[in-house]
Amino acid sequence: MKTDVLTPQAVFYLPQHLVVPLFQRPYVWDETDQWLPLWQDISRLAELRLRDPYAQPTHFLGAVVLQAVEGQHGAVPSKNVIDGQQRLTTLQLFIDAAAAVFESRGFDGLADQFGDLTHNRAYGGVVEASLKLAHSNQDGVAFREVMNAEAPVDHASLKHAGSRMTRAHAFFAARVDEWLGTGEEARSRADALAQAVGQGLQVVVIDLQAQENSQEIFETLNARGTPLTAADLIKNFVFQRLEAEGADTQRAYAEDWPFEATFWEQEVSVGRYTMSRGSLFLSQWLGSRLGEEVSPRQTFVRFKTYVDYEAGSKMGELLLAIKEQARLYRTWTEHAADSSRILTRPELAFYRMSAGGVEVLKPAIIWLYDPAREIPTGVADEVLAMLESWVVRRQLLRLTSADLGRIVAEIIKSNRTTPAAELVDSVRHHLSRLNVNSNYWPGDDEVRSHLATEQSYRRYPRGRMRMFLEAVEDHLRSRHDNPQVPRLGYHIEHVLPQKWETHWPVEGLEAELTRGEHVHRLGNLTLLTASLNATVSNGPWTSKKEHVVANDVFLLNRHFREARHWDEATIDERTGVLTGLLLEVWPVPAGHTGAISDGSTKVNSWVEVKHLVAAGLLPAGTVLHSRPGQWEGRRATVLADGQVEFEGTTYQSPSSAGYHAKGGRGANGWNFWVLDDGRRLGDVRAQYRGEKADRPAGFDWSILHEVLEALPPGRWTSYRDLADAVGTAPQPLGAHLSKCTQCANAWRVLTSDGRIAPGFQWSDPDDTRDPADLLREEGVMLVGGVAAADQRLDSEALGLLIAEGE
Repeated sequence: MKTDVLTPQAVFYLPQHLVVPLFQRPYVWDETDQWLPLWQDISRLAELRLRDPYAQPTHFLGAVVLQAVEGQHGAVPSKNVIDGQQRLTTLQLFIDAAAAVFESRGFDGLADQFGDLTHNRAYGGVVEASLKLAHSNQDGVAFREVMNAEAPVDHASLKHAGSRMTRAHAFFAARVDEWLGTGEEARSRADALAQAVGQGLQVVVIDLQAQENSQEIFETLNARGTPLTAADLIKNFVFQRLEAEGADTQRAYAEDWPFEATFWEQEVSVGRYTMSRGSLFLSQWLGSRLGEEVSPRQTFVRFKTYVDYEAGSKMGELLLAIKEQARLYRTWTEHAADSSRILTRPELAFYRMSAGGVEVLKPAIIWLYDPAREIPTGVADEVLAMLESWVVRRQLLRLTSADLGRIVAEIIKSNRTTPAAELVDSVRHHLSRLNVNSNYWPGDDEVRSHLATEQSYRRYPRGRMRMFLEAVEDHLRSRHDNPQVPRLGYHIEHVLPQKWETHWPVEGLEAELTRGEHVHRLGNLTLLTASLNATVSNGPWTSKKEHVVANDVFLLNRHFREARHWDEATIDERTGVLTGLLLEVWPVPAGHTGAISDGSTKVNSWVEVKHLVAAGLLPAGTVLHSRPGQWEGRRATVLADGQVEFEGTTYQSPSSAGYHAKGGRGANGWNFWVLDDGRRLGDVRAQYRGEKADRPAGFDWSILHEVLEALPPGRWTSYRDLADAVGTAPQPLGAHLSKCTQCANAWRVLTSDGRIAPGFQWSDPDDTRDPADLLREEGVMLVGGVAAADQRLDSEALGLLIAEGE
């Protein structure tokens, strides 16, 4: 076995065949986690070489294991790729994509140089040209097609345009072409990029002889031992640098390295990742310094590059800065967990983020309260309050947080040199001008409208719901200069109990349904210092009120302590009061409406089958039939209490019944079940809601509107899939989309091959937006105008989008 640290130039230059065996898993790397970070690392190396031609920055890509093939014949040696095929494949795709761009720019020398790293040339009249990396598994055809395509590569015209291989090649080609720019500088930038790739990247290559045990090596490299964390890797790097600077490393370790405590070693969850708190802090600290979203997987690599080429400080100075900010971070975290402590603004934000299940504002907090920046505490507090309002209002509306980290990074980066006196206005302006669904700052009217009917107790996680009520209580106390409420995990109580039928009866099914709808609304929820026993909690209003008045001290409860009765009108009134208080806790600038440019709206009308029964639109005993197609012939019955019976079992919702009718496959029951007269169950629901969509050929388009409203950013569907989901044909559906003002997110509907329809037009003739631009902004990968196949939602997935919200 031989191990070397090699550059791509050394790894790929000689003629060879590196074969990915049949048993290796398919290519799975993607843009977010691998392509983009790799491009950022390569372009960063190139930028550093442009700034300083004598610099020799490097970037470590990881290890690969190769094994010689036994008994091989021929002029070109062959090796099997035992480990590292994902990075080797990605590197080959990048080099070939860059070569294609170089060739299209007329940089033939650089194109040939890169071509020699991906293709074996015929030499001596013996060997024909071939790829240096060969896939023998299912990826082989797509890989060969894109790697052998003529430059400039028209990715959309390739047979395997939707494959991950082709998309990676297209991604890198687009990035390289954009980075090179135009004009005289393009050539020098191309030279820097070629040097960065050929000489700046490093790979550990483990070469095995044919007779060596490759499985043993593979298992050793991928052993189930405890992996090094980013904090571990950074520690090793920091102390190597300190030693090179001549520092007293023992003293620095004992006095300045803060991450040896149990606090920093605790595992925390961040989205789909789990990492040590020390690693998370270092990632967030980097974000506060760079104004970038730093992926947990890239923390060490980005830290190393920052120290080497961007910090402009010695390691000893940086370590002291890290030490001080880590101390603040730990203080904020530990104080936020102290239930009886009066919290400062950053400590309160830490608590609320923990209760809300997000980490997004922590890089901004580290940045705002950096002692070296000397931002006055009042200014930092005001900026943080705005950022928290932006995040919490989106949580109240249950909007996505996926794009918020990018916005926080933008705010940090664009305000690194902003004077403290101008910082509040600058951040306010940045947040106020956000106008797309994925990141806008919601206005008062939208929050009021949403919370008026929101089933808050059901819709928000308990910790988040409790945090909302605590914030209202704190706000009321602040009016009287009273301290914050202790954060003791107080019980969330329903004033009108969940089991109200015995002591809170009303007459008539419609009245019962109305009462049931109000149980979980915001105005019916409160905090109590201790949970009531079941008898009191579910008992009549007078006795429950007396118990609360005698034993509870929350200002939050004053409204219902003073009420003579408690009913739907009182709940609606208190919902309005609490909503108003939430808007005061998390305000927006005067005149801010939260308008969005993509036109998408959100409608959450909580309708169940029992509502249709009570309204007389769906009589008890109505027989429901499964829709035509594979599952045709199933029958269900609507019961008097609004449940649906299928094959002797009753179900709470039509989707649950549909799930069992389809043998355990997901179903949107409102679309799956059809009445005797041909109407779908969703048509009856639309009638109950009072929706009046246009009805060409008698068709009710209300379910289409609901599906489109639920179609999330970053995903697309086809006219055919959408038509199948709502029960019509693609042609009338397309015609309807082009003129219906109720159809949200129409740009997310594409042709079956993932292209924007040639005849696409907005229902508003004054709308000049480019649908392709909107798709890209939302995260849809477009290669030559073709959307990524793995971001498509089929008809079944569309049905499930709205089945969850019934």
